[in-house]
Amino acid sequence: MVTPASTEQSRNKSLDLDMENLASPSDVSLTAESARLVKILLKRRTVAGDQEGSPVTRRVDWVSSEDFTVDEGERQIGEYIRSWELSPRWLHSLYFLCTAEEQRHTFHHYQARFSGPTADRPIQGTASVYFVMCESKVEARDQPVQVGFLVESNTLVHTPGATRFTEKWLAEVIESKTALRHATDAP
Repeated sequence: MVTPASTEQSRNKSLDLDMENLASPSDVSLTAESARLVKILLKRRTVAGDQEGSPVTRRVDWVSSEDFTVDEGERQIGEYIRSWELSPRWLHSLYFLCTAEEQRHTFHHYQARFSGPTADRPIQGTASVYFVMCESKVEARDQPVQVGFLVESNTLVHTPGATRFTEKWLAEVIESKTALRHATDAP
């Protein structure tokens, strides 16, 4: 069972989940995007080191497992988002969703919700970017947490520093949602 972070108490709750529940979107509290992030991060941990080469964007020095807190994770994700080359019209909010425990890892799920209001269309749809920060329970506690993210309705999991984020991804999600809304409203 995964519980949303609605109070300060629930922010600090750890939840016991087996990997099968994490890897499938059957629990409505975990989005399909969050479940996919967990699955990919675990796969990457089995490969000896990331084979991504030099960073495409500025790397963030992620906090170590021993110093990790939900608030520090949120602060670092916010810092990473601010390093993206987005036009000033994009506004975002960042939320901690939940913490999920697995036998060898603890996963901290976050959601950044973006909107690009304009003078012509001040109220538009939103596009989300989901982040997972993974703490290992078996590696040295001084190692940094592993971080991955993906854009809503996409399947490609990105590693911070290895991908240049583009606002086109956000615009495409909002356009797709708008087109779907118009298609379902049509007679």
